[in-house]
Amino acid sequence: MNVLLADPDKNFVEKVLDSWSLTDSPLAAVTKASDLISWIKEEEVGLCFLSTEFFTVHDLDVISFLKEHQPGVDVVVLCNSKNIQIAENALSRGASSYLLNPLSPSVLEHSARKIQQKQSNRKSYRLMEDHVLEDLLGNTPAMKKILRTLYKVAPTSSTILVTGESGTGKEFVSNIIHRLSKRADEPFVTVNCGAIPENIVESELFGVRKGAFTGAIANKKGLFEEAEGGTLFLDEIGELSLSTQVKILRFLQEKEIRRVGETENRYLDVRIIAATNKNLEQAIIDGEFREDLYYRLNTFQFTLPPLRERRKTIPKLVKFFILKYQKETGRIISQITPSAQIALSTWDYPGNIRELENIIEHAVVLADDETIRVEDFPDYMQEVIAPKALLPSKIETLAISQDADKVDDCCTDFAINEESIAQQEKQRSPIYQQANAELLSLQELEKLHIIYALEALEYNQTEVAKKLGISRSTLWRKLQEHKIKIDN
Repeated sequence: MNVLLADPDKNFVEKVLDSWSLTDSPLAAVTKASDLISWIKEEEVGLCFLSTEFFTVHDLDVISFLKEHQPGVDVVVLCNSKNIQIAENALSRGASSYLLNPLSPSVLEHSARKIQQKQSNRKSYRLMEDHVLEDLLGNTPAMKKILRTLYKVAPTSSTILVTGESGTGKEFVSNIIHRLSKRADEPFVTVNCGAIPENIVESELFGVRKGAFTGAIANKKGLFEEAEGGTLFLDEIGELSLSTQVKILRFLQEKEIRRVGETENRYLDVRIIAATNKNLEQAIIDGEFREDLYYRLNTFQFTLPPLRERRKTIPKLVKFFILKYQKETGRIISQITPSAQIALSTWDYPGNIRELENIIEHAVVLADDETIRVEDFPDYMQEVIAPKALLPSKIETLAISQDADKVDDCCTDFAINEESIAQQEKQRSPIYQQANAELLSLQELEKLHIIYALEALEYNQTEVAKKLGISRSTLWRKLQEHKIKIDN
Protein backbone atom coordinates (compact mmCIF):
# COMPACT_ATOMS: atom_id res chain seq x y z
CA MET A 1 0.00 0.00 0.00
CA ASN A 2 1.55 3.29 -1.10
CA VAL A 3 0.98 6.08 1.43
CA LEU A 4 0.94 9.80 0.64
CA LEU A 5 1.22 12.51 3.29
CA ALA A 6 -0.05 15.91 2.11
CA ASP A 7 0.59 18.64 4.68
CA PRO A 8 2.07 22.17 4.38
CA ASP A 9 3.99 21.84 7.68
CA LYS A 10 7.51 20.92 6.45
CA ASN A 11 8.89 20.20 9.92
CA PHE A 12 6.06 17.75 10.65
CA VAL A 13 6.46 16.07 7.26
CA GLU A 14 10.23 15.62 7.72
CA LYS A 15 9.67 14.18 11.20
CA VAL A 16 7.21 11.60 9.86
CA LEU A 17 9.46 10.67 6.91
CA ASP A 18 12.46 10.18 9.21
CA SER A 19 10.66 7.83 11.58
CA TRP A 20 8.39 5.90 9.18
CA SER A 21 8.95 2.15 9.73
CA LEU A 22 6.27 0.38 7.66
CA THR A 23 8.43 -1.25 4.99
CA ASP A 24 5.43 -2.78 3.18
CA SER A 25 3.69 0.63 3.02
CA PRO A 26 6.20 3.11 1.57
CA LEU A 27 5.56 6.75 2.44
CA ALA A 28 5.86 9.76 0.16
CA ALA A 29 5.07 13.35 1.08
CA VAL A 30 4.15 16.69 -0.49
CA THR A 31 4.04 20.12 1.11
CA LYS A 32 2.76 22.11 -1.90
CA ALA A 33 -0.71 22.00 -3.41
CA SER A 34 0.60 21.86 -6.98
CA ASP A 35 2.79 18.86 -6.14
CA LEU A 36 -0.23 17.11 -4.60
CA ILE A 37 -2.27 17.30 -7.80
CA SER A 38 0.66 16.06 -9.91
CA TRP A 39 1.29 13.16 -7.54
CA ILE A 40 -2.35 12.07 -7.59
CA LYS A 41 -2.33 12.09 -11.40
CA GLU A 42 0.95 10.23 -11.86
CA GLU A 43 1.51 7.88 -8.91
CA GLU A 44 -0.46 5.06 -7.30
CA VAL A 45 -1.87 5.93 -3.88
CA GLY A 46 -3.60 3.49 -1.51
CA LEU A 47 -3.83 5.82 1.50
CA CYS A 48 -3.62 9.61 1.66
CA PHE A 49 -3.17 11.58 4.88
CA LEU A 50 -4.69 14.89 3.74
CA SER A 51 -4.48 18.18 5.62
CA THR A 52 -7.65 20.28 5.57
CA GLU A 53 -5.53 23.09 4.10
CA PHE A 54 -5.30 21.06 0.88
CA PHE A 55 -9.02 20.35 0.53
CA THR A 56 -9.38 22.83 -2.34
CA VAL A 57 -6.69 23.37 -4.97
CA HIS A 58 -7.33 25.61 -8.01
CA ASP A 59 -11.10 25.25 -7.47
CA LEU A 60 -10.74 21.46 -7.39
CA ASP A 61 -12.37 19.40 -4.64
CA VAL A 62 -9.27 17.31 -3.79
CA ILE A 63 -11.15 14.44 -2.14
CA SER A 64 -13.32 13.99 -5.25
CA PHE A 65 -10.21 14.33 -7.42
CA LEU A 66 -8.46 11.63 -5.37
CA LYS A 67 -11.42 9.26 -5.61
CA GLU A 68 -11.61 9.81 -9.37
CA HIS A 69 -7.92 9.13 -10.07
CA GLN A 70 -7.21 6.58 -7.33
CA PRO A 71 -10.07 4.03 -7.11
CA GLY A 72 -10.11 2.33 -3.72
CA VAL A 73 -7.99 4.99 -2.00
CA ASP A 74 -8.61 5.67 1.69
CA VAL A 75 -8.43 9.31 2.77
CA VAL A 76 -7.60 10.22 6.38
CA VAL A 77 -8.06 13.92 7.11
CA LEU A 78 -5.55 15.78 9.32
CA CYS A 79 -7.19 18.67 11.15
CA ASN A 80 -7.08 20.79 14.30
CA SER A 81 -9.76 21.72 16.80
CA LYS A 82 -10.69 24.86 14.83
CA ASN A 83 -11.60 23.05 11.59
CA ILE A 84 -12.93 19.79 12.99
CA GLN A 85 -16.35 20.51 11.49
CA ILE A 86 -14.78 20.68 8.02
CA ALA A 87 -13.14 17.31 8.67
CA GLU A 88 -16.44 15.78 9.80
CA ASN A 89 -18.14 17.03 6.64
CA ALA A 90 -15.41 15.34 4.61
CA LEU A 91 -16.60 11.96 5.90
CA SER A 92 -19.81 12.32 3.88
CA ARG A 93 -17.70 13.07 0.78
CA GLY A 94 -15.64 9.89 0.91
CA ALA A 95 -13.02 10.37 3.63
CA SER A 96 -12.49 7.30 5.86
CA SER A 97 -11.72 9.13 9.12
CA TYR A 98 -9.90 12.12 10.57
CA LEU A 99 -7.04 12.64 13.05
CA LEU A 100 -6.74 15.63 15.33
CA ASN A 101 -3.48 17.62 15.66
CA PRO A 102 -1.00 17.61 17.31
CA LEU A 103 -0.02 14.24 15.82
CA SER A 104 2.96 11.95 16.27
CA PRO A 105 4.39 9.71 13.52
CA SER A 106 3.37 6.64 15.52
CA VAL A 107 -0.30 7.69 15.31
CA LEU A 108 -0.06 7.87 11.52
CA GLU A 109 1.65 4.47 11.40
CA HIS A 110 -1.05 2.92 13.58
CA SER A 111 -3.75 4.36 11.32
CA ALA A 112 -1.93 3.08 8.22
CA ARG A 113 -1.68 -0.44 9.67
CA LYS A 114 -5.43 -0.55 10.34
CA ILE A 115 -6.29 0.68 6.86
CA GLN A 116 -3.84 -1.74 5.25
CA GLN A 117 -5.60 -4.62 7.05
CA LYS A 118 -9.00 -3.29 6.03
CA GLN A 119 -7.94 -3.10 2.39
CA SER A 120 -6.51 -6.61 2.56
CA ASN A 121 -9.78 -7.94 4.00
CA ARG A 122 -11.74 -6.06 1.34
CA LYS A 123 -9.61 -7.60 -1.43
CA SER A 124 -9.92 -11.13 0.00
CA TYR A 125 -13.67 -10.74 0.39
CA ARG A 126 -14.00 -9.51 -3.19
CA LEU A 127 -12.05 -12.51 -4.51
CA MET A 128 -14.13 -14.87 -2.41
CA GLU A 129 -17.33 -13.15 -3.53
CA ASP A 130 -16.40 -13.65 -7.19
CA HIS A 131 -15.46 -17.28 -6.57
CA VAL A 132 -18.79 -18.33 -5.07
CA LEU A 133 -21.02 -15.98 -7.03
CA GLU A 134 -23.20 -18.47 -8.85
CA ASP A 135 -23.29 -20.88 -5.89
CA LEU A 136 -24.65 -18.10 -3.70
CA LEU A 137 -27.41 -17.04 -6.07
CA GLY A 138 -28.04 -19.57 -8.79
CA ASN A 139 -29.01 -22.90 -7.29
CA THR A 140 -32.79 -22.41 -7.22
CA PRO A 141 -35.05 -22.42 -10.31
CA ALA A 142 -36.12 -18.78 -9.81
CA MET A 143 -32.55 -17.52 -9.46
CA LYS A 144 -31.28 -19.65 -12.34
CA LYS A 145 -33.91 -18.04 -14.56
CA ILE A 146 -32.82 -14.58 -13.41
CA LEU A 147 -29.15 -15.39 -14.01
CA ARG A 148 -29.82 -16.69 -17.53
CA THR A 149 -31.34 -13.33 -18.45
CA LEU A 150 -28.76 -11.41 -16.44
CA TYR A 151 -25.85 -12.93 -18.39
CA LYS A 152 -27.45 -11.76 -21.64
CA VAL A 153 -28.30 -8.25 -20.44
CA ALA A 154 -25.13 -7.46 -18.44
CA PRO A 155 -22.79 -6.81 -21.45
CA THR A 156 -25.21 -4.20 -22.84
CA SER A 157 -25.84 -0.65 -21.60
CA SER A 158 -29.56 -1.26 -21.07
CA THR A 159 -31.20 0.32 -18.02
CA ILE A 160 -32.26 -2.24 -15.39
CA LEU A 161 -34.75 -2.17 -12.52
CA VAL A 162 -34.14 -4.60 -9.63
CA THR A 163 -37.04 -5.15 -7.26
CA GLY A 164 -37.63 -7.28 -4.20
CA GLU A 165 -38.05 -7.14 -0.44
CA SER A 166 -35.49 -5.28 1.65
CA GLY A 167 -32.32 -7.31 2.09
CA THR A 168 -32.80 -9.71 -0.84
CA GLY A 169 -29.48 -8.75 -2.46
CA LYS A 170 -30.47 -6.05 -4.94
CA GLU A 171 -27.16 -4.18 -4.65
CA PHE A 172 -25.21 -7.46 -4.82
CA VAL A 173 -26.97 -8.47 -8.06
CA SER A 174 -26.47 -4.98 -9.50
CA ASN A 175 -22.76 -5.21 -8.75
CA ILE A 176 -22.68 -8.56 -10.56
CA ILE A 177 -24.27 -6.95 -13.62
CA HIS A 178 -21.57 -4.25 -13.55
CA ARG A 179 -18.76 -6.81 -13.21
CA LEU A 180 -20.10 -8.83 -16.15
CA SER A 181 -20.41 -5.72 -18.32
CA LYS A 182 -17.91 -3.97 -20.58
CA ARG A 183 -17.77 -1.29 -17.89
CA ALA A 184 -16.24 -3.63 -15.28
CA ASP A 185 -13.00 -1.61 -15.06
CA GLU A 186 -14.89 1.65 -14.56
CA PRO A 187 -16.59 2.91 -11.35
CA PHE A 188 -19.61 1.27 -9.74
CA VAL A 189 -21.15 4.12 -7.73
CA THR A 190 -23.88 3.37 -5.19
CA VAL A 191 -26.45 5.97 -4.13
CA ASN A 192 -29.00 5.41 -1.37
CA CYS A 193 -31.67 7.79 -2.62
CA GLY A 194 -33.59 7.64 0.64
CA ALA A 195 -30.58 8.71 2.72
CA ILE A 196 -29.83 12.02 0.96
CA PRO A 197 -31.61 15.06 2.47
CA GLU A 198 -34.07 16.61 0.02
CA ASN A 199 -32.39 20.03 0.13
CA ILE A 200 -29.04 18.69 -1.18
CA VAL A 201 -30.10 15.72 -3.31
CA GLU A 202 -29.64 17.58 -6.64
CA SER A 203 -26.16 18.86 -5.79
CA GLU A 204 -25.14 15.38 -4.58
CA LEU A 205 -26.41 13.69 -7.74
CA PHE A 206 -25.54 16.28 -10.38
CA GLY A 207 -22.76 18.35 -8.81
CA VAL A 208 -22.46 22.03 -8.01
CA ARG A 209 -20.64 25.11 -9.30
CA LYS A 210 -18.52 27.10 -6.86
CA GLY A 211 -20.59 29.89 -5.31
CA ALA A 212 -23.94 28.47 -6.41
CA PHE A 213 -25.13 28.66 -2.81
CA THR A 214 -23.74 29.31 0.67
CA GLY A 215 -21.23 26.61 1.49
CA ALA A 216 -20.39 25.77 -2.14
CA ILE A 217 -16.71 26.67 -1.74
CA ALA A 218 -15.46 24.70 -4.75
CA ASN A 219 -16.62 23.14 -7.97
CA LYS A 220 -17.81 19.67 -7.06
CA LYS A 221 -18.66 16.69 -9.19
CA GLY A 222 -21.94 14.92 -8.54
CA LEU A 223 -22.38 11.18 -8.27
CA PHE A 224 -23.45 10.96 -11.92
CA GLU A 225 -20.07 12.35 -12.96
CA GLU A 226 -18.26 10.11 -10.46
CA ALA A 227 -19.77 7.16 -12.34
CA GLU A 228 -18.59 8.38 -15.78
CA GLY A 229 -17.90 5.38 -18.02
CA GLY A 230 -19.28 2.99 -15.40
CA THR A 231 -22.52 2.21 -13.59
CA LEU A 232 -24.64 4.31 -11.24
CA PHE A 233 -26.75 2.22 -8.84
CA LEU A 234 -29.76 4.20 -7.61
CA ASP A 235 -30.94 2.25 -4.57
CA GLU A 236 -34.45 2.96 -3.21
CA ILE A 237 -35.27 5.13 -6.20
CA GLY A 238 -38.90 5.22 -5.07
CA GLU A 239 -37.86 7.65 -2.31
CA LEU A 240 -36.88 10.45 -4.72
CA SER A 241 -39.07 13.52 -5.02
CA LEU A 242 -41.04 14.09 -8.22
CA SER A 243 -38.83 17.06 -9.12
CA THR A 244 -35.67 14.96 -8.90
CA GLN A 245 -37.37 12.17 -10.84
CA VAL A 246 -37.81 14.63 -13.74
CA LYS A 247 -34.04 15.21 -13.86
CA ILE A 248 -33.34 11.45 -13.75
CA LEU A 249 -35.76 11.01 -16.64
CA ARG A 250 -34.01 13.75 -18.60
CA PHE A 251 -30.67 12.01 -18.17
CA LEU A 252 -32.10 8.68 -19.35
CA GLN A 253 -33.49 10.41 -22.46
CA GLU A 254 -30.64 12.79 -23.29
CA LYS A 255 -27.61 11.39 -21.40
CA GLU A 256 -26.99 14.92 -20.10
CA ILE A 257 -26.86 16.52 -16.66
CA ARG A 258 -26.41 20.08 -15.44
CA ARG A 259 -24.59 20.99 -12.25
CA VAL A 260 -26.44 23.20 -9.78
CA GLY A 261 -25.56 26.82 -10.59
CA GLU A 262 -24.43 26.14 -14.19
CA THR A 263 -26.19 26.83 -17.48
CA GLU A 264 -24.42 24.38 -19.79
CA ASN A 265 -25.18 20.67 -19.99
CA ARG A 266 -22.61 17.89 -19.64
CA TYR A 267 -22.84 14.67 -21.66
CA LEU A 268 -22.11 11.52 -19.64
CA ASP A 269 -21.71 7.86 -20.51
CA VAL A 270 -23.26 6.20 -17.46
CA ARG A 271 -25.37 3.07 -17.16
CA ILE A 272 -28.27 3.28 -14.71
CA ILE A 273 -29.38 0.39 -12.52
CA ALA A 274 -32.22 1.27 -10.15
CA ALA A 275 -33.62 -0.72 -7.24
CA THR A 276 -36.57 -0.50 -4.90
CA ASN A 277 -38.56 -2.53 -2.40
CA LYS A 278 -41.63 -0.42 -3.19
CA ASN A 279 -44.46 -1.34 -5.51
CA LEU A 280 -43.79 1.35 -8.12
CA GLU A 281 -46.99 0.60 -10.04
CA GLN A 282 -48.98 1.42 -6.91
CA ALA A 283 -46.79 4.48 -6.33
CA ILE A 284 -47.74 5.69 -9.83
CA ILE A 285 -51.44 5.34 -8.96
CA ASP A 286 -50.81 7.22 -5.70
CA GLY A 287 -49.08 10.03 -7.60
CA GLU A 288 -45.72 9.37 -5.90
CA PHE A 289 -43.77 8.10 -8.93
CA ARG A 290 -43.68 9.21 -12.55
CA GLU A 291 -45.09 6.70 -15.00
CA ASP A 292 -42.74 7.81 -17.81
CA LEU A 293 -39.70 7.32 -15.54
CA TYR A 294 -40.96 3.87 -14.53
CA TYR A 295 -41.08 2.70 -18.15
CA ARG A 296 -37.66 4.20 -18.86
CA LEU A 297 -36.17 2.33 -15.92
CA ASN A 298 -38.04 -0.88 -16.58
CA THR A 299 -36.30 -1.91 -19.82
CA PHE A 300 -35.33 -5.09 -17.98
CA GLN A 301 -36.67 -5.99 -14.54
CA PHE A 302 -35.28 -8.56 -12.13
CA THR A 303 -37.49 -9.40 -9.15
CA LEU A 304 -35.46 -11.16 -6.48
CA PRO A 305 -37.36 -13.77 -4.44
CA PRO A 306 -37.10 -13.57 -0.64
CA LEU A 307 -34.62 -15.86 1.09
CA ARG A 308 -37.39 -18.06 2.49
CA GLU A 309 -38.21 -19.05 -1.10
CA ARG A 310 -34.62 -20.07 -1.88
CA ARG A 311 -33.60 -22.01 1.21
CA LYS A 312 -31.11 -24.14 -0.72
CA THR A 313 -28.93 -21.02 -0.88
CA ILE A 314 -28.78 -20.62 2.92
CA PRO A 315 -25.93 -23.10 3.67
CA LYS A 316 -23.63 -21.50 1.11
CA LEU A 317 -24.49 -18.01 2.34
CA VAL A 318 -23.86 -19.10 5.94
CA LYS A 319 -20.37 -20.35 5.12
CA PHE A 320 -19.68 -17.33 2.93
CA PHE A 321 -20.56 -14.91 5.75
CA ILE A 322 -18.59 -16.96 8.29
CA LEU A 323 -15.49 -16.62 6.13
CA LYS A 324 -16.16 -12.90 5.72
CA TYR A 325 -16.55 -12.16 9.44
CA GLN A 326 -13.68 -14.40 10.45
CA LYS A 327 -11.46 -12.07 8.45
CA GLU A 328 -13.06 -8.92 9.85
CA THR A 329 -13.11 -9.99 13.51
CA GLY A 330 -10.02 -12.22 13.67
CA ARG A 331 -12.13 -15.03 15.15
CA ILE A 332 -11.91 -18.65 13.96
CA ILE A 333 -15.03 -20.76 13.40
CA SER A 334 -14.41 -24.43 12.70
CA GLN A 335 -17.88 -25.95 13.03
CA ILE A 336 -21.64 -25.49 13.46
CA THR A 337 -23.67 -27.74 15.72
CA PRO A 338 -26.65 -29.71 14.31
CA SER A 339 -29.23 -27.70 16.25
CA ALA A 340 -27.72 -24.45 14.92
CA GLN A 341 -27.86 -25.86 11.38
CA ILE A 342 -31.56 -26.67 11.82
CA ALA A 343 -32.26 -23.19 13.19
CA LEU A 344 -30.48 -21.51 10.27
CA SER A 345 -32.22 -23.73 7.71
CA THR A 346 -35.74 -23.20 9.04
CA TRP A 347 -35.75 -19.52 10.06
CA ASP A 348 -38.08 -17.38 7.90
CA TYR A 349 -35.66 -14.42 7.55
CA PRO A 350 -38.08 -11.48 7.31
CA GLY A 351 -34.97 -9.33 6.73
CA ASN A 352 -33.71 -11.72 4.04
CA ILE A 353 -29.98 -11.99 3.21
CA ARG A 354 -29.13 -8.88 5.22
CA GLU A 355 -30.70 -10.46 8.31
CA LEU A 356 -28.83 -13.74 7.75
CA GLU A 357 -25.58 -11.80 7.48
CA ASN A 358 -26.29 -9.99 10.76
CA ILE A 359 -27.13 -13.30 12.48
CA ILE A 360 -23.85 -14.84 11.34
CA GLU A 361 -21.84 -11.77 12.38
CA HIS A 362 -23.52 -11.98 15.80
CA ALA A 363 -22.71 -15.70 16.08
CA VAL A 364 -19.09 -15.37 14.94
CA VAL A 365 -18.41 -12.70 17.59
CA LEU A 366 -20.05 -14.67 20.44
CA ALA A 367 -19.00 -18.22 19.55
CA ASP A 368 -16.85 -20.15 22.03
CA ASP A 369 -14.47 -23.02 21.21
CA GLU A 370 -14.61 -22.14 17.49
CA THR A 371 -18.16 -23.53 17.36
CA ILE A 372 -21.43 -21.79 16.46
CA ARG A 373 -24.32 -22.88 18.66
CA VAL A 374 -27.96 -21.83 18.94
CA GLU A 375 -27.17 -19.67 21.97
CA ASP A 376 -24.83 -17.56 19.80
CA PHE A 377 -27.77 -16.30 17.72
CA PRO A 378 -29.65 -13.06 18.58
CA ASP A 379 -32.15 -13.29 21.48
CA TYR A 380 -35.17 -12.61 19.27
CA MET A 381 -34.26 -15.65 17.18
CA GLN A 382 -33.58 -17.97 20.11
CA GLU A 383 -37.02 -17.31 21.63
CA VAL A 384 -38.74 -18.58 18.48
CA ILE A 385 -36.45 -21.47 17.57
CA ALA A 386 -36.22 -22.95 21.07
CA PRO A 387 -38.61 -25.86 20.36
CA LYS A 388 -36.80 -26.80 17.14
CA ALA A 389 -33.44 -26.52 18.85
CA LEU A 390 -34.45 -29.61 20.85
CA LEU A 391 -34.66 -31.76 17.72
CA PRO A 392 -32.38 -34.78 18.04
CA SER A 393 -30.54 -35.30 14.82
CA LYS A 394 -28.19 -37.64 13.04
CA ILE A 395 -26.82 -34.61 11.25
CA GLU A 396 -23.10 -34.32 11.77
CA THR A 397 -21.54 -31.18 13.16
CA LEU A 398 -20.68 -29.09 10.11
CA ALA A 399 -16.99 -28.34 9.63
CA ILE A 400 -15.96 -24.97 8.20
CA SER A 401 -12.90 -24.78 5.96
CA GLN A 402 -10.44 -22.04 6.89
CA ASP A 403 -9.02 -21.85 3.36
CA ALA A 404 -10.82 -19.12 1.42
CA ASP A 405 -9.16 -20.39 -1.78
CA LYS A 406 -11.12 -23.63 -1.36
CA VAL A 407 -14.42 -21.93 -0.68
CA ASP A 408 -16.19 -24.21 -3.19
CA ASP A 409 -15.18 -27.21 -1.08
CA CYS A 410 -16.70 -25.67 2.03
CA CYS A 411 -19.95 -24.82 0.28
CA THR A 412 -21.50 -28.27 0.53
CA ASP A 413 -25.10 -27.99 1.65
CA PHE A 414 -26.12 -28.77 5.20
CA ALA A 415 -27.17 -32.43 5.21
CA ILE A 416 -30.68 -31.26 5.89
CA ASN A 417 -33.84 -30.21 4.11
CA GLU A 418 -37.40 -29.48 5.08
CA GLU A 419 -38.51 -33.06 4.41
CA SER A 420 -35.84 -34.53 6.66
CA ILE A 421 -36.67 -31.98 9.36
CA ALA A 422 -40.32 -32.98 9.23
CA GLN A 423 -39.33 -36.64 9.51
CA GLN A 424 -37.15 -35.92 12.52
CA GLU A 425 -39.91 -33.81 14.05
CA LYS A 426 -42.25 -36.79 13.77
CA GLN A 427 -39.79 -39.24 15.31
CA ARG A 428 -37.76 -36.86 17.39
CA SER A 429 -37.89 -38.39 20.84
CA PRO A 430 -36.63 -41.78 22.03
CA ILE A 431 -39.51 -41.58 24.49
CA TYR A 432 -42.07 -42.09 21.76
CA GLN A 433 -39.95 -44.68 19.98
CA GLN A 434 -39.89 -46.86 23.10
CA ALA A 435 -43.49 -46.07 23.99
CA ASN A 436 -44.54 -47.73 20.73
CA ALA A 437 -42.81 -50.93 21.75
CA GLU A 438 -43.90 -51.09 25.37
CA LEU A 439 -45.87 -49.16 27.94
CA LEU A 440 -43.42 -47.26 30.14
CA SER A 441 -43.89 -46.24 33.74
CA LEU A 442 -43.83 -42.53 34.57
CA GLN A 443 -40.44 -43.01 36.25
CA GLU A 444 -38.97 -44.62 33.16
CA LEU A 445 -40.54 -41.98 30.93
CA GLU A 446 -39.09 -39.20 33.06
CA LYS A 447 -35.61 -40.72 32.96
CA LEU A 448 -35.70 -41.08 29.17
CA HIS A 449 -36.91 -37.52 28.74
CA ILE A 450 -34.11 -36.12 30.93
CA ILE A 451 -31.48 -38.12 29.00
CA TYR A 452 -32.96 -36.87 25.73
CA ALA A 453 -32.90 -33.25 26.90
CA LEU A 454 -29.29 -33.58 28.07
CA GLU A 455 -28.18 -34.95 24.72
CA ALA A 456 -30.18 -32.39 22.72
CA LEU A 457 -28.72 -29.47 24.71
CA GLU A 458 -25.18 -30.86 24.76
CA TYR A 459 -25.27 -31.49 28.53
CA ASN A 460 -25.74 -27.83 29.39
CA GLN A 461 -27.54 -28.40 32.69
CA THR A 462 -28.65 -24.80 33.07
CA GLU A 463 -30.40 -24.91 29.69
CA VAL A 464 -31.83 -28.38 30.39
CA ALA A 465 -33.38 -27.21 33.65
CA LYS A 466 -34.79 -24.14 31.90
CA LYS A 467 -36.34 -26.22 29.08
CA LEU A 468 -37.80 -28.74 31.53
CA GLY A 469 -39.24 -25.96 33.68
CA ILE A 470 -37.40 -26.98 36.85
CA SER A 471 -34.60 -25.52 38.95
CA ARG A 472 -30.95 -26.58 38.74
CA SER A 473 -31.22 -28.18 42.20
CA THR A 474 -34.30 -30.18 41.14
CA LEU A 475 -32.49 -31.36 38.02
CA TRP A 476 -29.52 -32.43 40.18
CA ARG A 477 -31.85 -34.47 42.44
CA LYS A 478 -33.46 -36.11 39.40
CA LEU A 479 -30.04 -37.09 38.04
CA GLN A 480 -29.20 -38.74 41.37
CA GLU A 481 -32.60 -40.41 41.59
CA HIS A 482 -32.39 -41.94 38.11
CA LYS A 483 -28.65 -42.72 38.43
CA ILE A 484 -27.86 -40.63 35.33
CA LYS A 485 -24.14 -40.04 35.20
CA ILE A 486 -22.64 -37.02 33.47
CA ASP A 487 -18.94 -36.88 32.73
CA ASN A 488 -17.57 -33.46 33.66
